[in-house]
Parts: sequence; structure tokens; C-alpha cells
Amino acid sequence: MSRLLKRGAGCAALCACVPFADAAGFFEDSKLKLQLRNVYFNENFRDEQGLSARAAATAKSERTEWAQGFLLDYRSGFTQGTVGFGLDALGLLGLRLDSGRGRSGTGLLPVQGDGRAAEEASSYGATAKARLGKTVVKHGTLLPRTPLLVYNDARLLPQTYQGTQLISDDIAGLTLTLAHLDRFKLRDSTDRNGLFADGYNGGQSGDFSYAGADYQVSKTLRLTYFHGALNDFYRQDFAGIQHDLPLVGGVLTSDLRYFRSRDTGAAYSGKIDNDMLSGQLTYTHSGHTIGAGLQRLRGDAALPYISGATVYSFSNVGIGKFIEEDERSWLVSYAYDFKAVGLPGLTFMTRYISGDNGRSDTEGLHEWERDVELAYVVPKGALKGFGAKLRNYVYRSDFARGRDSNRLYLTYDLALW
Repeated sequence: MSRLLKRGAGCAALCACVPFADAAGFFEDSKLKLQLRNVYFNENFRDEQGLSARAAATAKSERTEWAQGFLLDYRSGFTQGTVGFGLDALGLLGLRLDSGRGRSGTGLLPVQGDGRAAEEASSYGATAKARLGKTVVKHGTLLPRTPLLVYNDARLLPQTYQGTQLISDDIAGLTLTLAHLDRFKLRDSTDRNGLFADGYNGGQSGDFSYAGADYQVSKTLRLTYFHGALNDFYRQDFAGIQHDLPLVGGVLTSDLRYFRSRDTGAAYSGKIDNDMLSGQLTYTHSGHTIGAGLQRLRGDAALPYISGATVYSFSNVGIGKFIEEDERSWLVSYAYDFKAVGLPGLTFMTRYISGDNGRSDTEGLHEWERDVELAYVVPKGALKGFGAKLRNYVYRSDFARGRDSNRLYLTYDLALW
């Protein structure tokens, strides 16, 4: 699969630079957007659980940083003809506004050798693309969002990947995805490295390939299946079902997800024989959304995933992930959209997650998290699209340090053309 993708992408990259004489669609359909992100991040550690006495004596008591981010996103159209070609580009810049040696490490900016956050960090990426019908092949910088891999965009700048991706929508209701990735860049780094599993620090890396399908059976039912493998680390299967049921003037949404993970090849991360099943019900009515979910892991090792990525799980939403070996967790949530009372753009959310019975160096672990979020996006006028989001997270665990986190995000999207 990866060999075919690479050959096809190589042709796309070569041809994308040639057909300017017939490039009306290339320019006419192009878009350039600048997103401004201003992020203040404060996190206080409340205990030294899980640390040795020596480590506790030198451990940070807080992490606090303030930074400004710029994301310049260019997306061309496609050249005319049976096969269309195009080119995308992404420029990222982060500037330090406030930080210190004892307060760095928030994930906003790279940390230098002296322990201080970098004054600025920048990177860029280009993506060649080709389209035939409703099938698009891209090669270069990618932002994958699939059950097996979700790029991390929870701080100042997004995590990016290098590789080849094919997405086809030629069959009505069916989306097919193929991808092969060989490099990545963390959200707080400008360096591209080989891919490896989270928690591994042995110096080895591997390519990640995956394939999957999303089938919209009807307006209310969606089926998903993906299979992927990180060479010499793990292989993974995902199956999911989502269903919307109109009920008493609202909508009841059920979301069932299953991961099956096994080690493969040299098994650099050790033995992996893990199954994770999770389900969540949410009911939306008149602006209110109430949710409840359960999740259970069984087998050897925690759920494996690419280092730095976001896990496609109901529980990976704030600080904790709740995916330790044999862990079982539950969550409840409530959200309200104030559009229902004439205040469009204003939303509120809170959730509580509790996990126990896992094994991560200790038997019978317990962890919990409480999240609160208030957000507002200007819906119209001169400042349309300006957003402010305030998040408060509280996390406690008997195997990791407790944290209280406050985060403020100010964002603004400018469509330059």
C-alpha cells in the first residue's frame, strides 16, 4: 500500500508545478487564511505522588506561559482536466510573550537546553495534491484525523506529519482512506523525527500505515473501520458505530468504539495485547446536551498510540487519558448552547471522568478529572469569527502528580482571499 502511494504522490508532486498555462481552477479556487492564536497557560502541581524524594525536591510546582501564534494556511484549487493538480502550504510561527526557566514546559513552545522556552519557533510545510473524480491524493505535510491517529492541536501550534494520504468519496456514502506516514513534528518542536509509540524512549522509530472506511448507511447511522500498524511497535484495528435517534423533540446519539491492539515485529514497546471498548450516550434538546459514557480496557499494556497524538477516546479531553492497563472508567457531561436563549456564539461545558482498577506500576490505580469550559465566538459584524475560550481542569491520581490547570485561548481567523 505505502509503495503505491509513494509512487502516485511522486507523480503528483512533479506535475503540480507544471500546468500553469491551464491553471484557472488552480488560482480561482485557492484560499489563504491567517489564524491568530493567543494562549495563556497556567498549571499548578498539587502533590508529588509517584515521585522519589529526590525528584520531588527539584520538581516544578507550576508551569506558566503566554504566547502568540500565527498559522498561515494556503490551499490551491486544482488545475483543469481529467486529473487536477494543486499545492497547499502551511506556515507556523510562535512567539514567547511571557515565560521563565522554572515555568516552561507547557507545550506552547520548545524548551531550550537552559530550561527556558524559545523566544520564537517557526516551521513550514508544503503538500502536493492530485484529484481524479472525487479521489484526492496528498503528499507532504499532513494533519491526519482518523480513529487511529488524530493530530494534536490543543496548544499554540498543531502537530504535523509527513507522508502520503489518499481519500476517496467516489462511492456515495462511502469514504475510503489510505495513508503512509514516516515523520512527524510535535506541537512544541520544530524538529521532524521518526514515529514511535507514546512512552517509548529507546531511540527506534517506524513508519505508520493505515487504511479505513466510513460508511454513512443512512442519515442517522454511520459505520467505521480502520486497520493500521506502526512498524516494529504495534498493529491496531478500530470499529465504530454512531447512531442518532430522534426522541421527544431532541436527539439521542449513541457512539460505540472498539480498539484491538497487538505488538508487531521487534515489539520495541514490549508486549501489547490490549482491547478497549467504550460507549457514550448524549441527548440534545433545546440547547442542552447531557452525556454519559463507560470505557473498559483488558489485556497486557495500555492502549498504544503515536507519541504526542490525541487519542480517539471520550476520556482524552483534558489532562488525563484514562487508558491504562485494565483500566475501567466512566464519565458524565453537560453542555449548553446559549443560542437557544438568543445568545448565539456563547457555549458552556462541564464533565467529570473517573477511572480505576488499572495497572501502571501499581495495582488498583485511581484517577479522576473535572473540566469546565466557557467559550464565545462573535457570530457577526466586524469581529465575526473572533473567539475566546476559558478552560479549567482539575486532575488527581494516585500514580501521577495532581494538577490544576487554567487556560485562556483568544483566536481570530482572517480570510485573506
